[in-house]
Amino acid sequence: MRVLVIGSGGREHALCRSLKLDPQVSELHCAPGNAGIAEVASLHDIVPTDPLQVAELAEKLGADLVVVGPEAPLVAGVADAVRAAGIPCFGPGREAAMIEGSKAFAKDIMNAAGVPTARSYTCATPEEARRALEEFGGPYVVKDDGLAAGKGVVVTGDLEQALDHARACERVVIEEFLDGPEVSLFALCDGATAVALQPAQDFKRAYDGDEGPNTGGMGAYTPLPWAPEGLSEQVMREVVHPTVDELARRGLPYNGVLYVGLALTSKGPKVIEFNARFGDPETQVVLDRLETPLAGVLMACATGTLGEQPPLAYREGSAVAVVVAAENYPADPVKGDEITGLEPTEHAYVLHAGTAVKDGRTVSAGGRVLAVVGTGPDQESARNNAYELVGRVRLRGSHHRTDIAR
Repeated sequence: MRVLVIGSGGREHALCRSLKLDPQVSELHCAPGNAGIAEVASLHDIVPTDPLQVAELAEKLGADLVVVGPEAPLVAGVADAVRAAGIPCFGPGREAAMIEGSKAFAKDIMNAAGVPTARSYTCATPEEARRALEEFGGPYVVKDDGLAAGKGVVVTGDLEQALDHARACERVVIEEFLDGPEVSLFALCDGATAVALQPAQDFKRAYDGDEGPNTGGMGAYTPLPWAPEGLSEQVMREVVHPTVDELARRGLPYNGVLYVGLALTSKGPKVIEFNARFGDPETQVVLDRLETPLAGVLMACATGTLGEQPPLAYREGSAVAVVVAAENYPADPVKGDEITGLEPTEHAYVLHAGTAVKDGRTVSAGGRVLAVVGTGPDQESARNNAYELVGRVRLRGSHHRTDIAR
């Protein structure tokens, strides 16, 4: 099977790593990729949000399957163009991907499907935003309605800070705050059938103790020994299946991964957000534990045969990912610094995100530069193995959280 992965982040490196281990995969390509992905896949320099370029590359390579990683290409209609060329594609079409591309659309789908979620208002003016914020009270939750690479959400006890964020966005969704621990669940979908991957938990704030601004994610771990029994089954029953059914009812069959961000509130699980792609860095740990070969599962989603697949299998033990971020991330990350100490240990390895090769050296090229994944028979050993390798990585000015999976 020839597989083409679209994207260049840590999520795509994790996908490529898993696909490379799959004996069904004879050729692996990635566009545009990064320094780490180049070690396991052939890279192609295209604009990933250009549907025509992606479809033409897939045809040129004779790809049997295209896997679209990031949200921006999905919202741009890349999956539609690939399918129009007659090539199976893992990833929702442009209209279905608006479940991430528009917070207001996602809320509309949730409400129509009866999915448990926070009460909300969609606001287009500062006056509307102020009224909504004052009605809900603090902590205030303000979400940019459009794509914001995981950083368009402000949660704060400061009313003026919440209003500033609302003014900076064209349109916002303002929600009541949901209490309780957060959980990430990925559901693989083929338009009609859906199956859950193992739940994970990520850490959104930049600094230890959940301090600092929201980021795309500073670390993650799986499994969750503290999660309520039957959580995945409940979320599939109350959230995923009704959502997929509602999208299909609107003529928008959902093919790909549906990311469900949950709060386990005192009144049960409620949806914080949907994403139309694998979450980063949760993908890194979930795919590490997935024993079932990945290519066949993704192809089944792309061809509507997921219901014919055997149940997914997982490796024993735990995985913990710690993100190493560039100086001044998430505000204005410094780029171009050399990175060393990337060699794997017996129980830990590095997945590249914001990296590039310059003059034969690996350098930083983004905010979240890499994720170190540690594994072990239990959470504590996996965590120790991850941090041991983090301690060997050298990147001037970099920072990471020291409390992931604690």
